[in-house]
Amino acid sequence: MDLGWSATDLAFRDEVRAFLDEKLTPELRRAGRLMTSVYADHDASMEWQRILHERGWAAPAWPVAHGGCDWSLTQHYIFSRESTLAGAPSLSPMGIRMVAHAIIKFGTDEQKDFFLPRILTGEVFFCQGYSEPEAGSDLAALSMAARDDGDHLVCTGSKIWTTHAREANWMFALVRTTRNEKKQRGITFLLIDMSTPGIEIRPLVMTSGEEVQNQVFFDEVRVPKKNVIGQIDDGWTVAKYLLEFERGGGAVAAGLQVMAENIAEVAAGQPGPDGGRLLDDPAFARKLADARIRTEVLEILEYQVLAVVADGGNPGAKSSMLKVLGTELSQTITELAMEAAGPRGRVYQPHATFPGGPIAEFEPPHDGYVSGQPWQAVAPLRYFNDRAGSIYAGSNEIQRNILAKAALGL
Repeated sequence: MDLGWSATDLAFRDEVRAFLDEKLTPELRRAGRLMTSVYADHDASMEWQRILHERGWAAPAWPVAHGGCDWSLTQHYIFSRESTLAGAPSLSPMGIRMVAHAIIKFGTDEQKDFFLPRILTGEVFFCQGYSEPEAGSDLAALSMAARDDGDHLVCTGSKIWTTHAREANWMFALVRTTRNEKKQRGITFLLIDMSTPGIEIRPLVMTSGEEVQNQVFFDEVRVPKKNVIGQIDDGWTVAKYLLEFERGGGAVAAGLQVMAENIAEVAAGQPGPDGGRLLDDPAFARKLADARIRTEVLEILEYQVLAVVADGGNPGAKSSMLKVLGTELSQTITELAMEAAGPRGRVYQPHATFPGGPIAEFEPPHDGYVSGQPWQAVAPLRYFNDRAGSIYAGSNEIQRNILAKAALGL
């Protein structure tokens, strides 16, 4: 593989850099650099999506006919990396990176015409209704009922760990329409207007103190059948397709590489256990080198997945591999960040960050004092948030089972 930049690639990189220099305000850059999880501050994320949409770059991985970009794999990588280097906040993945692909693949023309343009503008903001109190990694065990009532499905039950449910005006959900011996049958993929009567949202406080996740209750919520994606009782087909994008549809290697580089810079100025630089400590240096090598491996795998998506295919088992490698590598890097942060990384200072949701019951100092640097305040929040990475989107144990079956034939 030729990893050198062509003249066309360099020209595109310069175009991206010029765009970022012009459009990324200091406040947006700060929101990106001080993110505490994979989710940026909601207002900053939506403002950045608006700016990207004006340029036609909000959903570059979509088919061109629906608003995507006719970019090469190299250009996708350049855009992702340059955006990360510039400190751009991330966009919510629920609409652009996830449900949009299901709508494009399985939706009717009417559904595509309504939802896709509004996802791009942010007018429609989705949350995901998958997990339930008794159905998490074993998602097919879900029980939220959707009773057939003429032109509507009447939904009763609850969903949990629903990210940004309070900000969302639509949910894509899996509901149980029929009971079958095979639990994957009888599930329907449904789009639910969050303003429908009978919906109640209760926030969940995370270990980091953020209120990003929620539990959502449904009491006889009437949803038109025209909001079904695919076929009634065959929602598992849609869900499997979409989960492959959730588990491996984005490029995370560039962000992890930047984090590793930042840790190296910080460690060069931090004292190590022997009184010298932390970066020169053999044990720390070995762990950091291993993490940086693993980011290179992850990047190559992401190229492969992006190539499949660009050709109109779906990632298949590689998405499970990316999910395992990406989340566990992120956990490793946030552990290294905590080590580099030292004692000041133990202080709870969310007021110095841009969290992904409100912070419950926290009163910041009246003078806004921060112990250390803002990155040292970010480190513990990212560390706590990343503990969930190997669980959400299907636990890594489940992903290894998928790989054993699909790739190894076990």
